[in-house]
Amino acid sequence: MFKKLSLAAAAVALSASTSFAATEVTWWHAMGGELGKKLEQIVQKFNDSQSDYHVTPVFKGTYPETLTSAIAAFRAGQQPAIVQVFEVGTGTMMAAKGAIYPVYKLMADEGEPWDPSKFIAPVVGYYSDPEGNILSFPFNSSTPILYYNKDVFKKAGLDPDVAPKTYAELADFSKKIVSSGAAKCGFTITYAATWIGLENFSAIHDLPYGTLQNGFGGPAAEFTFNGPTQVRLWDDLKKWQDAGYFQYGGPGGGPDSAPKFYSQECAIYMGSSGSRAGVIANAKNFQVGFSTLPYYDDVTKDPKNSIIGGATLWTLNGQKPEVYKGVAKFFTYLSQPEVQADWHQFSGYLPITNAAYDLGKSQGYYEKNPGSDVGIKQITRGTPSDNSKGVRFGNFTQIRDVVDQQFETVLSGKQTAKQALDAAVKEGNAMLREFEAANSN
Repeated sequence: MFKKLSLAAAAVALSASTSFAATEVTWWHAMGGELGKKLEQIVQKFNDSQSDYHVTPVFKGTYPETLTSAIAAFRAGQQPAIVQVFEVGTGTMMAAKGAIYPVYKLMADEGEPWDPSKFIAPVVGYYSDPEGNILSFPFNSSTPILYYNKDVFKKAGLDPDVAPKTYAELADFSKKIVSSGAAKCGFTITYAATWIGLENFSAIHDLPYGTLQNGFGGPAAEFTFNGPTQVRLWDDLKKWQDAGYFQYGGPGGGPDSAPKFYSQECAIYMGSSGSRAGVIANAKNFQVGFSTLPYYDDVTKDPKNSIIGGATLWTLNGQKPEVYKGVAKFFTYLSQPEVQADWHQFSGYLPITNAAYDLGKSQGYYEKNPGSDVGIKQITRGTPSDNSKGVRFGNFTQIRDVVDQQFETVLSGKQTAKQALDAAVKEGNAMLREFEAANSN
């Protein structure tokens, strides 16, 4: 009898524990290192704040690797509830209409607060459909900025509080740095051929990257980034490399660029504002300065805004209803000013909401941390034009690889900048047509 009662009690206990088990929400992301640790802390705080849902973050590698994994998982019916996708994957995700659950619809369906006007304008503009509906949840939005070694500047006889504003000054500063022996190289750039060295460069100079509002107008867009000013930059980078002023850090994210700056081999580093935490953590032996990206002052006297980078969180179809309740609750949590301000101030990513930015101001964060608002001011500079609101194209991850390959032929002397950019545009447009044909239905 006691055994029967024990079994019955165990069954009741098991039933109770099952009914109160937290709903699992899986999130695939691409944040490694210090950023990954901080992301896990944010998730843990959400999990600790309630008992209905449990978000499990899973690191899936680089941004391209994470996107590729998500596509493969969806086809196999094993997709996560949330996937972090970098900004150049936006066109691909928008075309996958049956795969995504737009965040504006998710939040409305679940009765969670959702007000697009609370997000900073560049974020809203980039991740919205033509009707103005935000499709994915903004999480880690960035823009590129210029970092420089104040100690090396002093050694070279430069003012440590003055960064190069133009490309002419960048070349002049680099010459002084190298010739004085203060450092082996003047500057290095991550995403030298793509995000920073071409996409942001074109935006700042108000030059079209492609037709149809840089792809925002639809999949029939074509690339036009082989104009004379873009050719001039690639020619200059080749010339500056040969003179010892510029060092190439590799394709894609330029894996060798940041280490060249950390080791004080290069005095100036152009990288993501989201790299701020990593830069500060690695630059323990010298003082870092922060500034805006350079521009050709004989092309423009009024540089436009830089464009967005980083990633957003896309919700994928195919989950149970209770999972989507958890996703919506999690997104509401992430929207809180305190959560956003903490993430922004730790990482250097932009504060995605106006409230998070205002909170930082009221806390005196920007006064205590000079340069921490450089990215915010640069990306909100002036009124965005069709050329400076961003770029949105299908197959863009693969197209960036093509641009990287062509850029390397310039640095190696195999092609002129004009030949390489013409080739990149031609091959890129062929890939756009493939994407358009594959997503025409």
